[in-house]
Amino acid sequence: MPTQTAAQRRAEARAAYDAYLATCPARELLDRISDKWVTLILNALADGPRRYSDLGRTIAGVSQKMLTQTLRALERDGLVTRSVTPSVPVRVDYELTPLGTSLLPIVRAVKDWAQTHIAEVHAARASYDAPAGEPE
Repeated sequence: MPTQTAAQRRAEARAAYDAYLATCPARELLDRISDKWVTLILNALADGPRRYSDLGRTIAGVSQKMLTQTLRALERDGLVTRSVTPSVPVRVDYELTPLGTSLLPIVRAVKDWAQTHIAEVHAARASYDAPAGEPE
């Protein structure tokens, strides 16, 4: 094993977490948090714990399978906790962890930005998609 200087070790450590590199582990997390269901679920949990069925009703268009998969992935990543209360029927609640709460301002800002600027994006798409030389 070749000997490295302290500067070389620091440079190597910085490169290991450079999201522009294909091998960067941070890309896994960027992939996860850029998912629309993740953003919507985290925002839905912003005000406190919610039942699984409540999340399903709140987030229009999410299938039961996708909601379950996304919640499991968020739990695995340490962003959400799952609490089961034995009752009939069983009650399952989800809540943001401190790590998930720390991500909330970012995903909330993205959701708010999307809601604020969607009309501008639609206008830009219409302009881009219009045949050359034809007014919209």
